[in-house]
Amino acid sequence: MKEFNPEAIRNIALIGHGGSGKTSLSETILYKAGEINRIGTIEEGNTVSDYNLNEIEKQISVSATPLHFEWQDVKVNLIDTPGYSDFAGQVSSALHVADVAISIIKGAEGIEVGTELTWEGVRERNLPSAIIINKVDNEHSKFNETFEMAKDRLSHDATVISFPVNEGVNFNSVVDIIKMKEIEYGDAVSKNIKEKEISDAHKEQAESMREELIEKIAESSEELLDKYFEEGTLNEDDLKSGLKAAINNGSLVPVFAVAATKGVGIDNFLDFVVKYFPSPADRISTKAIMKGTDQEIEIKPDSNAEASLFVFKSISEPHVGELSVFKVFSGTLTPGMDLINTTRDKSERLGQLYVLNGKHREEVSKLTAGDIGAVVKLKDTHTGNTLASKSFSVVIEDINYPPPVIRAAVQPKSKGDEDKISNGLHTVHEENPTVSVHFDPELGQTIISGQGELQLALAIKMLKDRYNVDVDLVEPKIPYRETIKSVCEDAEYKHKKQSGGRGQYGHVHLKLEPLPRGTGFEFVNAIVGGVVPGRFIPAVEKGLNEIMSKGILTGSKVVDIRVTLFDGTFHNVDSDEVSFKLAASNAFKKGFLEAKPVLLEPIYDLAIKVPEEYMGDVMGDISSRRGKISGMEVEGPFQLIKCKVPLAELYKYSTHLRSITSGRGVHLRNFSHYEDVPRDIQDKVIDEYKKAKEEE
Repeated sequence: MKEFNPEAIRNIALIGHGGSGKTSLSETILYKAGEINRIGTIEEGNTVSDYNLNEIEKQISVSATPLHFEWQDVKVNLIDTPGYSDFAGQVSSALHVADVAISIIKGAEGIEVGTELTWEGVRERNLPSAIIINKVDNEHSKFNETFEMAKDRLSHDATVISFPVNEGVNFNSVVDIIKMKEIEYGDAVSKNIKEKEISDAHKEQAESMREELIEKIAESSEELLDKYFEEGTLNEDDLKSGLKAAINNGSLVPVFAVAATKGVGIDNFLDFVVKYFPSPADRISTKAIMKGTDQEIEIKPDSNAEASLFVFKSISEPHVGELSVFKVFSGTLTPGMDLINTTRDKSERLGQLYVLNGKHREEVSKLTAGDIGAVVKLKDTHTGNTLASKSFSVVIEDINYPPPVIRAAVQPKSKGDEDKISNGLHTVHEENPTVSVHFDPELGQTIISGQGELQLALAIKMLKDRYNVDVDLVEPKIPYRETIKSVCEDAEYKHKKQSGGRGQYGHVHLKLEPLPRGTGFEFVNAIVGGVVPGRFIPAVEKGLNEIMSKGILTGSKVVDIRVTLFDGTFHNVDSDEVSFKLAASNAFKKGFLEAKPVLLEPIYDLAIKVPEEYMGDVMGDISSRRGKISGMEVEGPFQLIKCKVPLAELYKYSTHLRSITSGRGVHLRNFSHYEDVPRDIQDKVIDEYKKAKEEE
């Protein structure tokens, strides 16, 4: 394969709502660029990008797929990302290494929730961006209306580069504002295109849009603006350099009309990509930290510099093998090169290097700065790790993944599978870092969390398919807390045991008091006169800590309480640490039950984004979940509802929210605080706990 310097590389992430046509667009592009000899379809399950069995079965993308092709001597790396919000982490990883993000929007439906969510990632990273209005061949397509919507809700800098001549089912031509030509496309398979003069019916619109484009370019720089005012226009050289600079600095967002399945509008789009989209060399330098210091440095995409790379994806599949997919940030990589994993302080030797088109991989002899490739299994490198030359110990910033919105407990169907489950879930996390797994000793459950029910279901399916392990996902226990509402002035317990020989004796008086929420546990030793010898005081505190960790009402931790040891007695022979530990725990239990005990439950802050027409249903549903709405904000046609809801009411909420909003509602959650459980629910929780204990 040819070698490409950083200036001849383009790295693009395709983003957008599910079903907007990202995978179909990728497929047609690969065909037009000569990478494949037939165009696959989602329905037939034979696209290059959606090769995973789950993707073929569900007919949606579940993973970010690296692709590449060559166009006019420029190498374009394309990352096709999922549109379904369960797989938002895959979008985050693609945007982390892309130099340009292209949002794909449907011509008929316009801006959807997924469009805005993925666009937020573009804004956060200040990435150069573009918009493709796709499916312009749909009979209900509204290019102009959708463009205005994009300008209003995505970027005021959106500027038309191509528009449809004959929008709708007969769509086969676009007007290219750069070339000022009308481009007519034959069917996608033929690759035939014909450039001609713009028809009279569209000439005025084309000239008006070109004038808007020139003005937009002029506004992006003071020098160009002065020229524009002096000469009334810009010459071709200024137009070209100004357009490229404006896209790179984010002051212009080009918009294209495309019908991906028909192949219309794609060739002129690709011509634009290689001429005007920024290369890695055009982009701002990548920030990194020198290992072992707080010193921030900038990594320039220089092929002659020391090597550094960042692993943004891991793949482990039977037909692909175990691969680490990375972007080269500096230097030139070759097989056999020794590098240091600066994230984990491990040495690694690069094996064979590849470039990928879905599951198809092609060996390459080197990869230069700015390029994207893959290497066969590294011994101790994971997604999010930096590898660098031994003399260049840099750590590149990690990927910022979205927080989880769903959790479940993993329950094995048969005993003895724990190791297999652990290994399998580790692999799941490697491939999908937004799926996190941990054993919660408090709940005694393995908790898996992620972005949605489908994501977790596919993770469990992978356990079955690859490791032959059957597990169920069940509702996780709630990490309740226990505390008291009133003071118990004197909780006394005497532990006395005599059974021949040395006995046991410990006697304590405790005072229990509630503390403000979030204070924790406070132990006060108020013994005077040595009625309880100092050597037994630590045993009393240990007994209290143990009983508080186990709980009294539901086996949940006891919090926000002050316990004062103020009196007691001891026996010169029979008293020991165990006796005082037992006396303390029993006295505590007795006093706790007398001090108006209550259960506390975790409350979560929710931010729910929904179209306005679903407001009533969503707010009613929140109320039914014992939620309290704390505020509302308008975001375009969407409403952002802020509320507080008990965790006990949030199991599978992301799925339910999608159901009541026709898939258009999304939410984020974060732990807020603990508060009292209502009495009727508390009684029910305690009864369920007692029944479960009896059944054990």
